[in-house]
Amino acid sequence: MVDWLGILIDCAENMKRAVVPLFGSSEARDGFGRGAGGDVKKRIDLAAEDALIQTLQKHDVSCTLVSEEAGVKLIGAHPSEFYVTADPVDGTANAVRGLPFIAISLAVSRKPMLSDVEVALVADVMRNATYTAEKGKGAHRNGTRIKPSETVRLGEAFVGVDFSTFKARQLVNQLMGVLERTRHLRHLGANALEICYVADGTSDAFIDIRGKLRVTDIAAAYLILLEAGGVFTTPEGDKLDARLDPKQRVSLVAAANKSMHDTIVNMIRKR
Repeated sequence: MVDWLGILIDCAENMKRAVVPLFGSSEARDGFGRGAGGDVKKRIDLAAEDALIQTLQKHDVSCTLVSEEAGVKLIGAHPSEFYVTADPVDGTANAVRGLPFIAISLAVSRKPMLSDVEVALVADVMRNATYTAEKGKGAHRNGTRIKPSETVRLGEAFVGVDFSTFKARQLVNQLMGVLERTRHLRHLGANALEICYVADGTSDAFIDIRGKLRVTDIAAAYLILLEAGGVFTTPEGDKLDARLDPKQRVSLVAAANKSMHDTIVNMIRKR
């Protein structure tokens, strides 16, 4: 039986060792064409992905790597046994500017679907915090079990909203009810990590309805939030599922609890 959680922890440690020396450096900004997800590949992304591939090969596991940078890469003799979905650096724009909010996102599944993710890890690189989850076993931060907040009123809530798009005016119109009622609005630039902050009660919800967010960005955070006891759906309130593919995009509402989730979804629907 493959100890995937142990392997992911080892991967993350090696990836951090590759990433931290490049953090905020001019070298980190070097571009190398476009990755499979469509964004320009930076040296810091490639360093993290190389460390990931080398660590998977060191453990002699067979898997299909689904990565934002390399696309789909077959590893080992039986690559269809497992799928490893990775965002080697979540928050690349932060990393190259030296803003200390970046993450490593890794998820393992037996099928290439979001709902099939069984093991997940999101490493908060600059704060030395690692979020992990195994299906049916809860979610943890540095080994301690986590749970979301019990906040139900937007007037008391911290809510993350991603407005990174040229269609900001349209998004504001759709989210006006939420924006007017929420006391503390944030967007920190690494969506997997923002969802993990909902999972551990640091914030109360995270919203991304742009239709631009790659499934590779949130595959790990998806399981972590659900295992912590939070709610994760489409903006319409339906179950979120998607194929694990570097080009697959999603929209989502991630919330600490059903009351907070329903309030947000109802306000979006009214628009």
